Amino acid sequence: MPNRKAVRTDSAPGAIGPYSQAIAAGGFLFVSGQIPLDPGTGRLVEGGIAQQVERVLENLKAILQAGGAGMGAVVKTTVYLTDMAEFARMNEVYARYFGPEAPARATVQVSALPKGAKVEIDAIAAL
Repeated sequence: MPNRKAVRTDSAPGAIGPYSQAIAAGGFLFVSGQIPLDPGTGRLVEGGIAQQVERVLENLKAILQAGGAGMGAVVKTTVYLTDMAEFARMNEVYARYFGPEAPARATVQVSALPKGAKVEIDAIAAL
C-alpha cells in the first residue's frame, strides 16, 4: 500500500460520508469535493452562486493549508455545477482565488449535488 496520510481540519466542514477531507500521497494532496457548507454551522451558505463558490474555495483553502499546501500549489480542479448558466459568475469568483496561472480544470453540469448545493469543487495540489 502506498504511503498515504489523511488530512483533517475543523476550519472546513467535516466529511458527510465515508471519506477524508483530503489524502496526501505520492507528493500530491487530493482534496475531496467541497460544497458550500459553513464549517461553523454545518449549513449551506445563503445567497447565490457567487457566495457558494466563495465558501467552497474557502473550504478548499483551509484543507490545503492543513495539508501543507496553498492555492498556488493546486494543479487540477473539477467544478460541478447544477446550472451551466452560472458558469460566468462562477468563473469570476474562481479567478480571484487562482489568478492568471490557474490550475488545469474541468467543469461539468450535474443534475444535483448534496444538500441542494449549486456547486462542488475538488482539487489536486502538489506538495
